[in-house]
Amino acid sequence: MNLDKFKRTKYFPIVKETAPYKAVRFVYYRTKRIKKKIKKPFAKLYKFYMFKIRYPKLYKKYAKKPVDEKKIIFIEGRMKFITNSSEYIYNELKDNYNFDIHTHFLQMGFAKRKEYRSLCEDMIRDIADAKYVFMNDASNVFACLPVRKETVVTQLWHGCGAFKKFGLSTADLIFGDNRKTLEKYPYHNNYTYVTVSSPEVEWAYTEAMNLDKGVATGIGISRSDYFYNKDNIRLAKEKMDKLFPMRNGRKIILYAPTFRGRVAKAKMPDELDIAKFYKAFKDDYILIFKHHPFVKEKVLIEDKYKDFAIDCTDSMSIDDLICISDICISDYSSLVFEYSLFEKPMIFFAYDLDNYYDWRSFYYDYKDFVPGPIYTTNEEMIDYIKDIDNNFDKQKVVDFKDKFMSACDGHATEKIMKLVFKDELEKYRK
Repeated sequence: MNLDKFKRTKYFPIVKETAPYKAVRFVYYRTKRIKKKIKKPFAKLYKFYMFKIRYPKLYKKYAKKPVDEKKIIFIEGRMKFITNSSEYIYNELKDNYNFDIHTHFLQMGFAKRKEYRSLCEDMIRDIADAKYVFMNDASNVFACLPVRKETVVTQLWHGCGAFKKFGLSTADLIFGDNRKTLEKYPYHNNYTYVTVSSPEVEWAYTEAMNLDKGVATGIGISRSDYFYNKDNIRLAKEKMDKLFPMRNGRKIILYAPTFRGRVAKAKMPDELDIAKFYKAFKDDYILIFKHHPFVKEKVLIEDKYKDFAIDCTDSMSIDDLICISDICISDYSSLVFEYSLFEKPMIFFAYDLDNYYDWRSFYYDYKDFVPGPIYTTNEEMIDYIKDIDNNFDKQKVVDFKDKFMSACDGHATEKIMKLVFKDELEKYRK
């Protein structure tokens, strides 16, 4: 125990280590442990009641109504807005078809328990008579429902390829719940289709989501269509120059790592040394930081580097930054699949690779899989970038793209729409 830190809590002033003080400290911490032990069985009971009784019963009550053939539900698991994973299909349906479109933003992991429960129950009432449901993230609430056969549920997912493990694939790892819990309260269930970026990765999603054969279909990820639109690329460049005129024609190094830890307490890795990159590249590049959406505390950039290092997390989308950056530094993020569409250099700053294998692991052997050099120090990355023209192996990126992004051809949204609606779509065109 860090006694100095303990003595400065609101419960205890700075005092000497006297016998009375020890007694008070003992009682305080013993009380906290007892409270935790009491709360744990009640939490388990509450979860069982909600997932096995209340949520399914609520769905059955509202599913007595006939299916509304025009009703489409979009579910966002964590965010308060329609994210890029659903945006193309959402806009296409809203702008060009006469459907009754509803949205639900569950804020899983962000909303307080009472609010989250209310949001989930509103969603359950609404989907009970819906013909079509689109979602792009895991939801143990949706998975616990006895969804009617008439409802077509499409999991668009939020990432391309198959990189770090998730779902049942993590059952025997540190990340996520254990196998017993995942089987009792699954996060993936009731899917009609799961659309993925290539036939190559169908097996990984089938394993992670415990799907029947044929549910995962490699016809492309809707959000990948964004990167084939030349206007999007042009506008992204214009936005960058308008927001950050200090760029002044310099090339862009994008640093976009995945988060560390669990979702609720996600942290940004802080091993990249801005000072060393500044010294090496301040005349030729700018360094862009893009934090994972789950990260709350962003990296601190000192004022003396403000014309070189920029945090674009809140000002530019990751899709725009993928379009315009010249080099991408990442680690275990699935954005490398989208980045491969541009056939540009990637560096993998995997200084904690051994720990990450124990924590979450991967679907393919990391060292053979990634389409770029793996480094553990800033110096190695700097040396590579200094001679990027000679060091970059473009064919490795092309092969990676052809294997893992083969169905992302700029027409993924169109293919998904045909798969889901089949011949029914034209009946509702405006």
